[in-house]
Amino acid sequence: RIHGVEPIVTSFGGAGGPEAGAPRPVLKLVDARHPLIGESAVPLTVEIGRDFSVLVITGPNTGGKTVALKTIGLLSLMAQCGIPVPASPESEIPIFDNVFADIGDEQSIEQTMSTFGWHTSNIVRIAKQATSRSLVLLDELGTSTDPVEGAALAVAVLRKFLGRGTTTVTTTHFSQVKAFAHQTGGMQNASFDFDPATLFPT
Repeated sequence: RIHGVEPIVTSFGGAGGPEAGAPRPVLKLVDARHPLIGESAVPLTVEIGRDFSVLVITGPNTGGKTVALKTIGLLSLMAQCGIPVPASPESEIPIFDNVFADIGDEQSIEQTMSTFGWHTSNIVRIAKQATSRSLVLLDELGTSTDPVEGAALAVAVLRKFLGRGTTTVTTTHFSQVKAFAHQTGGMQNASFDFDPATLFPT
C-alpha cells in the first residue's frame, strides 16, 4: 500500500562511533513520502552526512518543514525495524544508536511548565544523551521566547551538536540561525516553498 522498498542500510563502524579517517555514513532519502499522508504526499529528497552533519530547513508556514522532519525520523526508525520504507531503492539509511525529536507543544499546566520550558528541558535531555551516531530532529528550535534570545540559544544548541558530529536536522524562521548555518562549515541551509494557489508544498 505504501510502495515500500528496502533501502541501503549502512553502519557507523566501531563501537565508539565513526572510525578515524573513515567516511561517515550518509542519510540519503530519495523521493521519500510520509506513509500516513498517502497519495497526497509530496516526495522529499534529502541527503545529510557527506559534507555536513547539520541541516537547517527554512521556508514559509505550510511549506512542509515539519512533515520533512517527521518523514526523516519515521523512515529511519522503519528501516531499523526492518520495515520497507516509502522511498526510492537508492535511499541510504544509517543504523542510528538513537533517534531524538523535539516536535510539537507539550506544555504542562500541572507542572507549571511553559512551552519554552518544555522545549528547553527536552533539548537538555537530548543534548545529554545524543552521540555522534544519533539522529536529532528539532522543530522551530529556540521559539516561544524572545526572538533574539531564542536565536542565540538555537545557535548554541546547533554548535554543540555540530561539535559532537551528531546528524541533526532543524527547522527555523530565525535569520540569525540561517546566517550561522551559511557561514559555518559542517552545516547546510535548505529551503521549502509552496504553491500559493493550492497551498501544497513544492
